[in-house]
Amino acid sequence: MSQAEFDAAIERTLIAIEDALDECEWDIDYERADAVLTLTLEDNGSQVILSRQTANQELWVAARSGGFHLSFDNAGTGPVWKCTTTGEDLPTLLDRVLTEQQGEPVSLSLDL
Repeated sequence: MSQAEFDAAIERTLIAIEDALDECEWDIDYERADAVLTLTLEDNGSQVILSRQTANQELWVAARSGGFHLSFDNAGTGPVWKCTTTGEDLPTLLDRVLTEQQGEPVSLSLDL
């Protein structure tokens, strides 16, 4: 994947997450600085941070339960961010870590 393709994939992904948060029933604030998106759960102040890692061409997710590295997989049924350790796709991973930190089921209905 070229650098331009990677940057475009990151941008599309972060915009999709922001759109899903705007529609989410939970009070989750977000702030974006360049390619770092910080999600803050208002009920308890905990955060989940997504960041672009250009050198590795990965998207990293930092949550209470740990750090997760996702690579862009363009094979199979369609392009998807896949966690290199758990095998989860990004929507599944985000729902899981947000649910763990919220203490109640969270579903962003993220459509990538």
